Amino acid sequence: MIDNSSSTQENQSKLGFNDLTIETLRDRAATMKDCLARSQTITDSMTSILGSFDLRLSALETAMRPTQIKTHSMRQAHENIDKTLKFADAVLIQFDLVKQAEAEIMRGPHEDLESYLEAVNQLKQIVRFFSTNKNLKSSIGVITHSTTLLQKASLMLEEEFRQLLTSCSKPVEPDRLLDCLPASLRPSTAGEGGKKNPSDHNKSAENVVYRPPTLVSPKVVPLLHDLALQMTQTGQQQQVFIIYREARSACMEGSLKKLGVEKLGKDDVQKMQWEALEAKIGNWIHFVRIAVKLLFAAERKVPDQVFEGMDSFMDQCFAEATASAVSLLLSFGEAIAKSKRSPEKLFVLLDMYEIMKEVQPEFNTLYASISAAELRESVSALTKRLAETAQETFVDFEEAVDKDATKTAVQDGTVHPLTSYVINYVKFLFDYQSTLKQLFLEFKEIDPDAQLAKITTRIMQALQNNLDGKSKHYKDQALTQIFMMNNIHYIVRSVRRSEAKDMLGDDWVQIHRRVVQQHANQYKRISWSKILQCFTIQGAPSDGISTTGMSRATVKEKFKTFNTQFEELHQRQSQWTVPDSELRESLRLAVAEVLLPAYRAFRKRFGPLIEGGKNPTKYIRFTPEDLERMLAEFFEGKVAPEQKRLI
Repeated sequence: MIDNSSSTQENQSKLGFNDLTIETLRDRAATMKDCLARSQTITDSMTSILGSFDLRLSALETAMRPTQIKTHSMRQAHENIDKTLKFADAVLIQFDLVKQAEAEIMRGPHEDLESYLEAVNQLKQIVRFFSTNKNLKSSIGVITHSTTLLQKASLMLEEEFRQLLTSCSKPVEPDRLLDCLPASLRPSTAGEGGKKNPSDHNKSAENVVYRPPTLVSPKVVPLLHDLALQMTQTGQQQQVFIIYREARSACMEGSLKKLGVEKLGKDDVQKMQWEALEAKIGNWIHFVRIAVKLLFAAERKVPDQVFEGMDSFMDQCFAEATASAVSLLLSFGEAIAKSKRSPEKLFVLLDMYEIMKEVQPEFNTLYASISAAELRESVSALTKRLAETAQETFVDFEEAVDKDATKTAVQDGTVHPLTSYVINYVKFLFDYQSTLKQLFLEFKEIDPDAQLAKITTRIMQALQNNLDGKSKHYKDQALTQIFMMNNIHYIVRSVRRSEAKDMLGDDWVQIHRRVVQQHANQYKRISWSKILQCFTIQGAPSDGISTTGMSRATVKEKFKTFNTQFEELHQRQSQWTVPDSELRESLRLAVAEVLLPAYRAFRKRFGPLIEGGKNPTKYIRFTPEDLERMLAEFFEGKVAPEQKRLI
């Protein structure tokens, strides 16, 4: 035991503890326990105190609640009073605004449109204000008064729109439109419409630039726009449309009439002399170009600007405003297309068709809307009708050539007027070949070159058939051959010098050149075979026999017969005409090559029988040189003192 106790003490001593330290710790622990006890007592006391406070505060809150409610009510009442005062001020302001707007409305829009439109908008706001506050006693009265003012304003705006639009819708002067044409298409004098070379015309139409005039002043456009917008916003769309259509329609139609466009019907056209009608057609072609490329193009911009932002109005107003002008413009073309056909009308029909095809794409662009469908169709229908009439005129012309029964006498066998007319006609056709090819494609898919060649060949054949019939009226068969030779030669020469050669082909040319030669050979046979018989005896050529067995009387008779026949041929055939110098010389040479050698040989062999006798010049009247000189007078178209009727 003693050993354990001493061991513990040693351990405590080693840890730093001793009796004094332990005692101190015990005292401190006791103190802490006492403090904790007192703290619990204080906590309990504070809990009791706070609990009593809670009861007191609850009682205080209950006591203060009526005061709080009263204070809140007073605050809300003040706020309501403020709102009422502010609303009263707003109402009073609205009354003042009504008076101001009324004064502006009564002054009218003419002097200050911007202020007038502001007054209208102000009235609309006032109506909306009182419409949302109908519990006010004055609401109905103010609304009624303001609505009345708005109605009056609408009428004044309508009248202002009409007057302003009418003032800037005067017909456009012709000089102003003509000045807008490119220089290459500008007529030298107003109203001149002469026919142009088609190839030049097409070339210029492709390269020129048109600059449409400005029809409404840029200063006026914004005013018209504001008026139109205000009217549409108040439900006056129909009035806007009617006013615009009437004013601009009168402007468009009046502009065309000033330019010279007339409304003519089929009967009017039928009564006109061809020269006057041709001039009117030339003018009409210019008018169409001016109307579509300048006048209508310029008018297209007006509704686009006036009705900007009102897309539904733009296209309809443009279509309606120009409808009567388009109808006026097309009426003349329709009258021509429906009038009686005649060959001379073909080329003006082609001119008219050509200008319609030229302007149609631009017209369709200007009138691309659904509302303009009828106008596009009217232009398309006229173009088609002109093409149909031109094609029918082709057929008429071919038949007219084939059946031509003119009594024009061509006594000298020269080129018949019908031949020159038809050839010139065909030449003109080839001036229009690009237009013709386009026209052929209007109806069906065909080879336009082949169609043009086919038509040309048929016309040429009809001409030859007719000439053949006319040639049979000549009593002198030699003159028949001269007539056919002249006319076929004229046809061949003209074809070779024109574009028709490419269509008809070299084979056609060569065949008809041989026909010319055949007629020349026939002429020689008919005219000269009989006279050459004077230089033969018993069928033998003069240079194949001797003078033996040939009596002087027979020789005299031979010379006498030759003289008579040659003089007769000279007298008659010197009145005939071969207008082509080369053909004339070649024909004389062909005769001389047969006649002169035979005459020289006959005179050389049989002349001595006469020359040694009495009055030899009575029988041998011509030297070979005389014959050559007289042959040079053949086919000169000389007029005899008393010309015999030969046909």
